[in-house]
Amino acid sequence: MDTIELKVDELNCAACSSAVEKALNSVDGVVSSSVSVATGRATITGNNLNGELLAKIATDAGYPSEVIDEGIDPAKLATEIETRQNKNASDWKRRAILGVSIWAPFEALHWSAGFLGIEGPWVPWVMFLASTTSMILVGGGFFSSAIGAAKRFKTNMDTLITIGASSAYFFSLFIFISEKIFGYDLGYPMYFMEAAALLAIISIGHWLEATSTAKAGSAIRELLKMQPDTAEVVAEDGSTTKIVTGEVGEGMRLLVRPGSRIPVDGLVVDGMSEVDESIVTGEPLPRAKNIGDTLIAGSMNTTGQLILKTTVDGRHTTISRIAQLVTSAQSSKAGIQRIADKVSAIFVPIVLVIAVITVIAWVIAGDIETGFVSAVTILVISCPCALGLATPMAVMVAAGESSLRGILVKDASSLELAGKIVTVIFDKTGTLTQGKPVVATIESENQFSEEEILKYAASVETPSEHPIATAIVKEASNRNITVPSVSNFEATAGIGVHGIVNGKSVAVLRDNAATCKIELDGKVIGRITVTDAIRKEAKSTIAELQASGIDVHMLSGDRKETALSVAKEVGIKPENVHAEASPSDKTDIIASLLRPSMMVGDGINDAAALAASDVGVAIASGTNVAMESAAIIIPANTIEATAESIHIAKDALTTIKQNLVFAFMYNVAAIPLAAFGVLGQNGPLIAAAAMGFSDITVIGNAIRLKHKLRKRRIKTQ
Repeated sequence: MDTIELKVDELNCAACSSAVEKALNSVDGVVSSSVSVATGRATITGNNLNGELLAKIATDAGYPSEVIDEGIDPAKLATEIETRQNKNASDWKRRAILGVSIWAPFEALHWSAGFLGIEGPWVPWVMFLASTTSMILVGGGFFSSAIGAAKRFKTNMDTLITIGASSAYFFSLFIFISEKIFGYDLGYPMYFMEAAALLAIISIGHWLEATSTAKAGSAIRELLKMQPDTAEVVAEDGSTTKIVTGEVGEGMRLLVRPGSRIPVDGLVVDGMSEVDESIVTGEPLPRAKNIGDTLIAGSMNTTGQLILKTTVDGRHTTISRIAQLVTSAQSSKAGIQRIADKVSAIFVPIVLVIAVITVIAWVIAGDIETGFVSAVTILVISCPCALGLATPMAVMVAAGESSLRGILVKDASSLELAGKIVTVIFDKTGTLTQGKPVVATIESENQFSEEEILKYAASVETPSEHPIATAIVKEASNRNITVPSVSNFEATAGIGVHGIVNGKSVAVLRDNAATCKIELDGKVIGRITVTDAIRKEAKSTIAELQASGIDVHMLSGDRKETALSVAKEVGIKPENVHAEASPSDKTDIIASLLRPSMMVGDGINDAAALAASDVGVAIASGTNVAMESAAIIIPANTIEATAESIHIAKDALTTIKQNLVFAFMYNVAAIPLAAFGVLGQNGPLIAAAAMGFSDITVIGNAIRLKHKLRKRRIKTQ
């Protein structure tokens, strides 16, 4: 299945995103599309997709679009994101300042003139000129957006603002012309300044919204700025040349000096150092790097000088892939947001009908002025800005903060589901365990010491590539035991190995699946038991999950005895252990457990299980197949981030629900008040202020979430 991303401009509200999604979904081959107002991104999935055609479809729908290059230079992407968000905030700032500069002084003049008793014929003219200026300079953006939507037989948030402000202005203009031109006093007040105030206050709300959106998306820029703009290419003669990172090709040799960041992913071909990989893995301690070790773009080289050979080009680094993944997650929509979008799409027409009914009802009641003011108030107070911001702001914050602690969420739906998880299933080998056998015990016989037993065993196992042999040799190395060479080495599959060491016959024979007996000249001198070591963080992670009320299970293809032994050590209940399970068995077991469920795994045999669960989590040691099947990726080779991902998701989901409840309650409560004239003659002004307050509340709640997550991240580091 193909995935294409578009940059979409002129998105103003949830109704806009719904219009683009509807247009994109009508194209043959498109399975789904997600358009985010907050990020200006559209993500389309389907079969045999044509990016240029999709961009044209979105553009024809009234929203200029272009295809985003799959391998965009990270520095360029960072600049583009920051420029777009800052420009949007700057534009709204300009309109807000202009709106207030026009409205505030003339409004003060109007009230002071009346208070001081110097009301003159010139005052209406001043109000008319000021309001007209505001309608042109401040309201132009609202009007063009509403007119564009009307041409497509659509409505959006700006439709309500345009009708509300225009109604106040043209009603006042009609009265003004009647009185000043034709000399007829209709007996109704003019609302010129109310129209100007409406535009000014709404522009202030949008300015705050745009500024907060830019701050919410700062995580992506923080990530991308970790990758250097330039790289030092090492020539054959040893000389170096600086080039732009995006121009680095695969297979180039790069010089990384102490105290500088790794520009592109690669392998160490010369030098030794310690590298801080916390930007990707979340692990605060530097890792030793020697020849042959991998280096991740964005990591900090701390002490020694390194030369690396790139394994990717400068446009497809780990950092750029993470950034694109986070961007896609921030642009995606949770199921709860799609419901809100559908409500927003039909909300505007419903509000227009309510406004018309309100006017008619008040006219019948004999109060045209109240009917007009109430209708304008309804139009303004019903703008679903807060509803459209409720989910995207929380998703942007959660996805961004997750990435900074080594948790990559592929989409908003996964984030939403992760916040509802009641069951977590862990694969055993390579997930709860390290996937690398280690020596557990050494039993001595015939008065031989552990060191002697290990020396003979390691000598004859050195030529072997069996995992048990590797564990024995490594244990001898860890104990600084000098291992003599072996001759006449011979390995027999399923039985063991033997050879001659210092003139003596030594054999290491499999006693059972995990234990070997060591024979010296035909006599047993000891036994070595090998086990798959438990991850150090496994017990604490499971305890944390269980403390949160989550039911923890373990899946394994190993024997039941082995699985139960591991489960006992990490704290999983015996009845929650599912051993001797094939890949197909694993999917059936997951289907039988309480949902929503989360599966954590790493291998090819986990891919089906990851896909079968509601939220699949793949850790870094896993295969590409597992990564593709997962909804959440943890680049660090650790499972403790599993619990953290659930905590983040729960906090984000709580924030989303709070925002949506407030937005719905605000509109549901405010519309009847406006319709029945409870807000009085200043209703449009009160409505504009209330709408701005609702936006600020939603934005403030998202900022609160960001501070909460950041505080917890700092605390756990």
